Amino acid sequence: MGCAGFTCSKNSLCALNILYVMVSLLMIGIAAWGKCFGLVSSFQVVGGIIGVGVFLFFVALAGLIGAMKHHQVLLFFYMIILFLVFVVQFSVSSACLTINEEQQNNLLEVGWNNSLTTQRDVEKSLNCCGFSHMAVNGSCAAPCFHYSTCTTCAAKIQEHAGEVLRFVGGIGLFFSFTEILGVWLTYRYRNQKDPRANPSAFL
Repeated sequence: MGCAGFTCSKNSLCALNILYVMVSLLMIGIAAWGKCFGLVSSFQVVGGIIGVGVFLFFVALAGLIGAMKHHQVLLFFYMIILFLVFVVQFSVSSACLTINEEQQNNLLEVGWNNSLTTQRDVEKSLNCCGFSHMAVNGSCAAPCFHYSTCTTCAAKIQEHAGEVLRFVGGIGLFFSFTEILGVWLTYRYRNQKDPRANPSAFL
């Protein structure tokens, strides 16, 4: 029937949504694992990752069911939601790839000041105290604090921040193109007739 056929479109859309289901379960699993083993103690971070994973899971499930049943309404809403996710993800990924060092520093400082739990996690994992300066009478979760050998966390975070942003931006950009592929496949698949269906039936 060729790759432009009904079956090929259906199988491609099913495969894409199975990939999204696996990615969403991986996100949920990694967030839960990090929380259970104490790698991340911030409920907001874990809750955010799990929330995105659950959202992606339900979107992928809707797309999978719509593709298997050739359900027009479900496929239409799936296509709209996937397009909106593409716009947001493409914008965020582009921002991650184009952000400069000064903007990175400002964003990191805002994130640092907004969550005490995140501060403790970073101090413990990077063995540093404070963001840009250490409070002499303050408390710190890092082991080096007891020996007064700590450096500030800003320098250590900035060593890896650029690499992490480029990595996240690249991965996000890759997945954003798979989403626009999903939108195109869904649009094409919705307008194809099932060869096994009644030829006189509406789409």
